[in-house]
Amino acid sequence: MQAKAHRLLFLVVALGLLMVAPLAAQDVMDPVPYPPGTPIGDSAPIVRFNLDEILAYKALDSYSQPEWMDAFVADGSLPPVAERLPDEPQVLLTSAMSDGIGQYGGVWRDFSGASRQGWNLCAGQTQGWYGINYIYAESLVKSGPMFMRGDAVEPLPNLAKSWTWSDDGTQLTMELISGAKWSDGAPFSAADVLFTWEHIILDDNVNSWTKRSSWQIGGEDIALEAVDADTIVWTFPQSRPVQFFFQMDFLDFNVCPQHVLEPLHPAFSDNDYSAFETALPMEAIPPVTMGPWVATGYRVDEFMVHRRNPYYWKVDEEGRQLPYLDEVTFQLGDSGIGRTLGTLAGSIDHSNLENPSSYVQATTRLQDADAHFDISWAGESLSFPLIINLSANLGVQDERDAALRELFRTLEFRRAIAHAVDGDGVAQAVIRGPFLRAFPGGIAPAASEYDIDSVVYYPYDPDSARALLAGLGFEDTDGDGILNWTSGSLSGENLVIQILSGQAAPATGQVADALVLLLQDVGIQLNHRVVDGATSTDLEESGEWEFRINRSGQEFTTPFTRCQDLAPITVQKPDWHRKGEQPRELLGFELELIEIVNAFCVEADSAVRAQLMSDYNRIFTENVYQVGTVIGRYGLALAKRFRNIPVGAPPFFYQWTWGNVQPDQVWVAPEDRIAEVAPGTLPLYG
Repeated sequence: MQAKAHRLLFLVVALGLLMVAPLAAQDVMDPVPYPPGTPIGDSAPIVRFNLDEILAYKALDSYSQPEWMDAFVADGSLPPVAERLPDEPQVLLTSAMSDGIGQYGGVWRDFSGASRQGWNLCAGQTQGWYGINYIYAESLVKSGPMFMRGDAVEPLPNLAKSWTWSDDGTQLTMELISGAKWSDGAPFSAADVLFTWEHIILDDNVNSWTKRSSWQIGGEDIALEAVDADTIVWTFPQSRPVQFFFQMDFLDFNVCPQHVLEPLHPAFSDNDYSAFETALPMEAIPPVTMGPWVATGYRVDEFMVHRRNPYYWKVDEEGRQLPYLDEVTFQLGDSGIGRTLGTLAGSIDHSNLENPSSYVQATTRLQDADAHFDISWAGESLSFPLIINLSANLGVQDERDAALRELFRTLEFRRAIAHAVDGDGVAQAVIRGPFLRAFPGGIAPAASEYDIDSVVYYPYDPDSARALLAGLGFEDTDGDGILNWTSGSLSGENLVIQILSGQAAPATGQVADALVLLLQDVGIQLNHRVVDGATSTDLEESGEWEFRINRSGQEFTTPFTRCQDLAPITVQKPDWHRKGEQPRELLGFELELIEIVNAFCVEADSAVRAQLMSDYNRIFTENVYQVGTVIGRYGLALAKRFRNIPVGAPPFFYQWTWGNVQPDQVWVAPEDRIAEVAPGTLPLYG
């Protein structure tokens, strides 16, 4: 508490908030040019390849596995490795491997700081994030390694090994891997894909990651059917809507095991949807997966062990069944800070540097001779926007809620908030040094579509904020330093707003603390509340929140991969203007954004897409759709002993680290290995 008090005092003094500002009305400042950022640290540039240099699908003359697995074949626990692989496995090619063909053995030690709900990821449950979900789920395509591609902005094949468009571009035929098996040995086929589509995604009662509205174009449904066990066909109401490739990826289209979930689904059982969602508790291990490792050990809120999947469907060019690493472990905690501290101490092998308060400590530790990790820095994409609830009705329960929402939907109010936020002061309050700077929000500078000239940047100027608030009728009528409502049902009451931050992302709380002081300086009282992930999700879905600080999402760094999240096109997005039971009352500029985003989502020409995003960003920042607060860079701290990490792998771009580093091809030389927790074990099912 003492450290927190000192940090807040520093911010007060640094920003001169104890000075009495003039209250007289004055002109509001015009926007100013937004300055470019400066790099920090040295990072290797990304090395890119054509798709046919990264992977292929083909049968090889022979296959092999770790020698210690031969005993499982000998005693009949497993079929021979060749019988466990698809007819044509995915082959990771040596040409795109930074260190070449690997050796079996070794462990990756990681950390999870989020709550764990259960193994039914298809019904919205999470397993702890931090990489656990990613190695558990497999999807039709894979976008994480896209940063390696130099030939196209398109996801890599995965469970779908190839695809072709019809002549008119309205049908997409996908060939699936043939003969692949789930981790329990059950066959994978198009039936799993169709079950996922019909009984997970299109079933409105299932808490799936995407809904029917995410699979529509102009209100018209996209259709999916199976031609045979290895072929599916998509039918679109528009020609070549290539952006939907990115919805066939992680979370958006996790392929679910029909043989596991169908007997539990309400359409085929006596379960209700709540029972279906919770039918696979965390203690029920091993779960069934197509991923490279399978959970085999779980101590509640303490530890998780994953061992290699004996039915994994990828190999290297010498026919060695992947993954190379035998084991992945996750220490379980309450916050991502634990991952960084563990990495600095040497007990954890990876941390996404995403909590800026740890940056100085991490870069200082890196200088020590015994540091077991390196750090690389990405472009500017780590921002902590102040998000304002713009729904006119979702979550509105009384007159106060209604009055606040009307205020929030007023541009002059949002602009007043933007002028009240000293982004550079907040940056230095969170962490001293060059790691963060002011940011107006919108498209991140790291995005390929970013145009700095499109930014409408309202500079820090509390007098402008005061003038705008006065113009809206607010006045401190009782002399307590907080503005009062002067008309309507709240007349005489103080202007008080609740602001939420996330327990798992401490920087969101630091930013919120800084904003409490900054907005108090212009007469707004913010009440800060820290919430855990589950509570945050519940409040977001119910609309029962006012302000919150979030870490920005992928849609602002890789817009084309999440284009439908950029405007109110689906019922779920953007999450600060979700649709409830009542019709959504769109603001005028939102209609412009919808038009731009609809065009952007189906535009094949990258130059045209860039211009559309420039238009989008101008409207976004001009209307303060979010208040950006600060922006910085993600860092990737990764164990030095790991080999085959793609050169320039970012901590966060199309996906997070676990989706970028091609974990199934990572290996460790024998002399660099550390002890495994459960050597010689496999996920075996009764």
